[in-house]
Amino acid sequence: MAAIFRSIPRAFRGYLCTSVPLSARRFSKRADENRTLAGKVAVITGSTRGIGFAIARRLAQDGAHVVISSRKQENVDEAVAMLKEEGLSVTGTVCHVGKAEDRQHLVTTALKHSRGIDFLVCVAGVNPLVGSTLGASEQIWDKILDVNVKSPALLLSKLLPHMENRGGGSVVLVSSEVAYVPVPKLGVYNTSKTALLGLCKSLAVELAPKGIRVNCLVPGIIKTDFSLRVSMTFAFRSHSSLLSYRLGEPEECAGLVSFLCSSDASYITGENITVAGFSPKL
Repeated sequence: MAAIFRSIPRAFRGYLCTSVPLSARRFSKRADENRTLAGKVAVITGSTRGIGFAIARRLAQDGAHVVISSRKQENVDEAVAMLKEEGLSVTGTVCHVGKAEDRQHLVTTALKHSRGIDFLVCVAGVNPLVGSTLGASEQIWDKILDVNVKSPALLLSKLLPHMENRGGGSVVLVSSEVAYVPVPKLGVYNTSKTALLGLCKSLAVELAPKGIRVNCLVPGIIKTDFSLRVSMTFAFRSHSSLLSYRLGEPEECAGLVSFLCSSDASYITGENITVAGFSPKL
């Protein structure tokens, strides 16, 4: 790993190791500037770190009550405490999205704040395998597809009546640029993220009559632990195609999600939107 890291051009390497995150400087004064989501309730999976946490913070800053969730109680407690210190309206609960009982508990927790739910953002994802696609066991296939693809649909099925009660809503699935540019040795993960693009299209058509919009965020290489861990090879071989010559910030995804949840995006559904600093390969 160290040898690979040394092979990265020095200028690009600096973006991986910035001592003060760009997000801390560029996005620190969002609160109370724009309360476009006031009175709304958002459920966000995988939201205690990285892109999910940035989305949770932004939606709360824009006025929504946000229900945070992830697999570990300590992570939930830390994220909720941090956002409450900022004066934001948040609650949280443990939720392993691959478990039916956890999904139901997440719905119950969200409904404690309000009789309805307006937004669902599905960020949670796993990748337990780096290796041959055809060498993956059935258990690996099941785990990745259960968490990355099936769980958003199954969770939405639980939330749907409560979104309909509000007269509509917005769903944002989080895929990855690997859906378009597959990473070697991440074949099962690549496949799951590609499936989300199709799920977005199918749900958008099915739910449009109910006033529920469904869109898909497709991040490139974003400065998060998960993204750097599972996409290391991709980042190294494709950085030269990025016009911005840097990694993305989680907050650069969060603003788009807030827009997609807002009334400003009322005529946008079924779209897979890439946030990747531009890649001509797409």
